[in-house]
Order: sequence, then structure tokens, then C-alpha cells
Amino acid sequence: MSNSKNKFYVTTPIYYVTAKPHLGSLYSTVLADISARWHKLLGSDVFFLTGTDEHGQKIAQAADHAGKNPKDFVDSFVGSYKTTWKQYQIEYDQFIRTTDHYHVKAVQAWLQRLIDQGDIYKSRYQGWYCTPDETFVTEKEYAAGATQVSCPSCGRDTQFVSEESYFFRLSNYQERLLDFYQANPNFIIPKEKINEVISFVQSGLKDLCISRSSISWGIAFPGDSKHVTYVWADALNNYITAVGYGDQNRALELAKWWPADLQILGKDILRFHAVYWPAFLMASNLPQPKHLLVHGWITVGNQKMSKSLGNVVDPDVLLAEYGSDQIRYYLASQLAVTHDSNFDLNILREILTADLANNLGNLLSRSNSLALKHNLATVHKPVNLHDKSQLVLELIKITAQNCDQLMQDCSYHMAVSEINRLVSRVNAYFHELEPWVLAKTNPDLFKEVIWTTCAALQSISTLFWPIMPSKMQELAARLCWAGDGSIASLCPKSGENLIDQIKTGHVASQFILQPGPALFVKYEKIEKIEIKAEELSVSEPIINYIDFEDFLKVELIVGTIEQCMQVPGSEKLLKMDVNFGDKGLKQVLSGIAKFYQPSDMIGRQGVFVYNLKPRKIMGYESNGMLLSVPDQDQLKLVSVAGIVPNGARLG
Repeated sequence: MSNSKNKFYVTTPIYYVTAKPHLGSLYSTVLADISARWHKLLGSDVFFLTGTDEHGQKIAQAADHAGKNPKDFVDSFVGSYKTTWKQYQIEYDQFIRTTDHYHVKAVQAWLQRLIDQGDIYKSRYQGWYCTPDETFVTEKEYAAGATQVSCPSCGRDTQFVSEESYFFRLSNYQERLLDFYQANPNFIIPKEKINEVISFVQSGLKDLCISRSSISWGIAFPGDSKHVTYVWADALNNYITAVGYGDQNRALELAKWWPADLQILGKDILRFHAVYWPAFLMASNLPQPKHLLVHGWITVGNQKMSKSLGNVVDPDVLLAEYGSDQIRYYLASQLAVTHDSNFDLNILREILTADLANNLGNLLSRSNSLALKHNLATVHKPVNLHDKSQLVLELIKITAQNCDQLMQDCSYHMAVSEINRLVSRVNAYFHELEPWVLAKTNPDLFKEVIWTTCAALQSISTLFWPIMPSKMQELAARLCWAGDGSIASLCPKSGENLIDQIKTGHVASQFILQPGPALFVKYEKIEKIEIKAEELSVSEPIINYIDFEDFLKVELIVGTIEQCMQVPGSEKLLKMDVNFGDKGLKQVLSGIAKFYQPSDMIGRQGVFVYNLKPRKIMGYESNGMLLSVPDQDQLKLVSVAGIVPNGARLG
């Protein structure tokens, strides 16, 4: 995503305040914060907006159930959002509430403009309405003559509504919307989603009901006190009212920030943002946002996480147990924006242990403690570098280049994998050159290895800073590369592009190492996990579909096992050296020792997941996965008919 004006405006959806924030709302907000921080590293002038959606029938009903008036009810929850965002280091620039006076005034002015130009008219609405989703169900989404209609989004029963309403002439914008989608195929990320939107629009747009006369909690419709504004017409406008729309004194501010560069939202509100919102902007003669990032749901037990379903995961509980940086890392690294992702505490603990404690934390600990043990507190850049050290510096530049592209494409999980790959390579470099031996046999090369490792950690801390700001600042403090002995700051100065500096090989010439505790802790597997949630009845099996593009990313490769031994201290693990032909020799660990002896495996061909991210198991690195199939009490290995060349790919 290019940014010619060197500004970056990112938004989250604004959240219904019927309860405290849950992990799903935290996910959207963390993604926005990561993107905002990355663009700060690029030297952009950043504006980050989040907030709360406080009007509508859903809020009014929840307030009535709680025995409060709607304003007092929403006021009681806003503080919990602001507190949680602060605890998770969300550095937003503005928190908008749709009850804010300036927003109310701007929405009324916007409505009056559309009335004056003929885009809004009065008629009568008769149809089905989903209160939990604040959604009008279109005629094409249910059978004619139906006596009960389920919401196409959430599946819950809707209610039949018949009331006088104002309508927005959405149908007038059908062709303009289709032309816009055709001219901007990358408007929605992931881009496959735009086909869903085009299909909906091509099937025919009806004019949109834009007011409610049967409820009173909302923004009063201009010139007609019997009506309040439909909550989505109110809420979507927050993205422009926050930056000055409707206020002549803020015209320059609006011109600077709008259009938004990135608007982040869940897939359940895609239609509102990809159809209604662009049409509203067209009617207002305003440019379209550059990109909508539409992420999947976080599921629990393969059911969408939802307050109304009662299966939410409390961010406050996770914060107390694991810490904000660790949860941010999990959300960024394990939840691909392209599809739904199931939340699992054991996977969380495994990832935090493998990626952070065993990989990154161990690299800092072993290099730092070894240097200080040998009285090397101040580390200077060598005049000449060993070939292997030079290779590490080249890998740093390549990683920064790849990460920049991935982060700007919103492929956050792949960017994390890219950084972790660098961490693993530096760990391998450190292990291969054995600086604990060099400290006695070759002091100059020992110092070089320590400096090279510090240089890599400096860049890694910068690349990881948008995801783990506190921990990376702590890492920076342990290396102390400011030059004057003060703690290095990872937050860039205005206009300073730290990512370009890494790409061009800029690293500190001196590090002043500081002792300290382990950067991350390890977690054991939880044998029994209980998540407090309602029992959810499932009428049919749930298939966790993946896109064809995701399947293409998996490299299933045939390899021959040349060496095999049992991992010391493990009853399950075998360690294999696998020949993948032109792709080289890789070490792979597999938990099959109860079914196969090492001698059974040598010379045998198998099918492996070749491009699986490397991981440490019992101190050994595994670079792939051997495929097998459980069959009653046996485990059968997946292979191919006959012998094929090593390195052959299945497909």
C-alpha cells in the first residue's frame, strides 16, 4: 500500500458497548495498532482511530434489561474498553463515541445534505430485522411468504418490522459501485472477498432504510423528531467525523487524513463497509478508503466468538496470565486474516515457549550472558568480518525487505514467520561458530560473533516492535546501542524511516551489554482445559475449509531417510536426516518411536511437509513434518506408489 502523502490513517470498527471487550474486538484493535506502529517505523505521519458504537435498538434493549437509561448504560462500559486498550499497549490517537456531540451534529448535517440533493426520501419499511446485528434482511435472503426468517449473518431469529421510515437511494449507486470494484480489485484484503461483494451488488440493490420510528435511542433525524437515524448510517460516518467532516474549522484536517489508508473489520460486517459505506461516500462526493482489511473470526470450539453466544475469551484473564506482548504475538502470528482461527490455550502456550522463550529469548540470553561472563560488556564492530558473519548481515537486510512488503500487504502472520526465520538462522550461526570455544582460542572472532549477534538482535527488536513493544524495548535496553550508554529507543523520530535503515545495512557500531532476567518464560502443556461457555448445539459437522491459495503454500515433498536415531530422554521422538534431493538434507523430528525402530526408517521414503516453520523440540531443531495416518493401534506412514526422485513435490 503506497502512501504518496507520507501519512497513514488506520481505523478499527467501532464496538457495540453491551459488554466488556472480548478477544475478537482485541484482535481487530491489535492489528490496527501493529499496522500503525509499522508505519511509524516507516516514518509516516500516523492517525489511528478506534471507539464505540452507542446507538440502536440493541443498545436500548440491553440498557432496559439492565434497568438503566441508554446513556448511563453505555457510559458504564466505555471505561473498560479504554482500560483494556491501554493494558494491551494500543496507542490510538482518538477514541470516538457516537454519542459525542460533534459526531451527532456532523451526522445530522450529512443527512440534511443527502435530503437536499434527493438521495433520501420518506416511505414505509416492511420486512425482517435482526436486532443483535442491527441488520435489515433483504428480500433475496429469505423465501417469499416466509413466516419466520433467520438472520443470514448470525443465524438468529429476526422480527418482522412495519414502520414509517426514510430511505437512502442505494439502488442509484449500483453501477457506480460495480465500476469502482472493477477499477480497484485490491480494495478488499483478502482480494477474494471482493467477489462476494460484487455478487451481492449484481443481484440487485434495493433502497436502504435509513431511519427508525419505532425506537427513540439514536441520533434525531433532521426535521423529523419522530425518527432516529439507522445505527449503521450513524456509525459508519465516525470514520470521517473523527477527522473533521461537518466542521468547517477542521477542513484542512479532513483533507489531510481522508481517505483512510486502511480500515480493519471482521467479515460479518463486510456488506456495511464494502457496499453501504462506499455508496454513502459517493453521495457525499468524498473519496473511497484505500483498503478494507476483512479478517476472519476467532472461534472457540469452532464456533464464532460472540458475547450473545456466551463463548467469549476475556482479554483481562489472558493479560494476567501471559502478558500483553505475548497475547499480541499470538494474535499476530497464529491468526491468519484470510480465514477463521480457533483459539486454543495449549497452542498459545506452545507458541510462546517455542518461538519466544526457546528461540528469541534463548538467543539473547546465551549471547548476552556469554559475553558478560568473559568481561565483554562493550562490543565494537570489527574492521573485517568472517564470511558467515557477513551472511548474517545480508539476511538481516533481506528480512527487512520481505517484512516490509508483508506488513504493508497485511500478511502479519507471514511477516512474523519471516522474522522468526532470521532468529533461527542467527541461532544456527551462533551454535556453528561456538563462541564459548572462541573465547579461549580466538578472542577476536569471539568478539565478532557477539557483535554480529547483537546487530541481528537490534534489527529483530525493531522489526518485532510493532507486535511486542514492551518486550522489544526491554531487549533494546539489554543491548544499549544509543552510543551514550542510555537505553536505546525503538520509537522513531518524526520522518525517520528505521525500516529503510535496516534494509540498507545500518547497524550500531557499539553495544553496551546489560545483565537481566530471561526475556520470556516457558509454559507447560495444560492437561485439561475448561473454557466457561454455553453448550452450543451443532446440527451438522463443521468443515474447516481452506482456500486453494492456502493449499498451494504447503509443500508436500518426498524424501529418503538416510540417518535415524531416538532422541535421548524421549520415548516418542525419532530424529531423522532426510535427503530431499536438490533441496538438500534436513533434520526432521517425528513422534513415531512407539511404532518404528530407527533401523526400520533408514532408507525409507516418506512424504514430508517441507516448508513447515522450524521449531525446537527437546533442544533439537525440526525442519518439517513426516506425514502419517493412525489406524487403530498402528501408525502408518504416508508414501507414494513406487520409488520417486527425492525432492519430488506432490500436487
